[in-house]
Order: sequence, then structure tokens, then C-alpha cells
Amino acid sequence: MMSPENKSAAIAALSIMLLFGVTAYYLPTIMLAIGHFSPILAGIFAVLFVAAFFLVFWLRGRNRG
Repeated sequence: MMSPENKSAAIAALSIMLLFGVTAYYLPTIMLAIGHFSPILAGIFAVLFVAAFFLVFWLRGRNRG
């Protein structure tokens, strides 16, 4: 059985993964829309998206440990 602490951690991780998964699915569309204004901004958005994915889990790990 999962302890309540482990269960909440698994639910939080699943929520984060789903949010980033949906955003990643639409990332090309978002980048094309931003790219109409500035290709540089589209690239910056993509880099920030990838960095945010790792930053969220890094912060969560720091908070737990």
C-alpha cells in the first residue's frame, strides 16, 4: 500500500506531467504563433518551456529533501 505522503507525491507528479504533456503537444502551434511576431521569441519560449520542466522537479526535490 502507498502511504498518504507517497500518494500525494505521485498525484502531484502526475499532474505536473499531464500539464507539461498537454503543453508539449501544443508547443509547435504555440511556437508558430509566436514566430509570426518574432522567431527569436519563439526560440526563447521553447527554451523556457524545457527549463521550466526541469525546474519544477528540481524545486520539488529541494523542498522534499
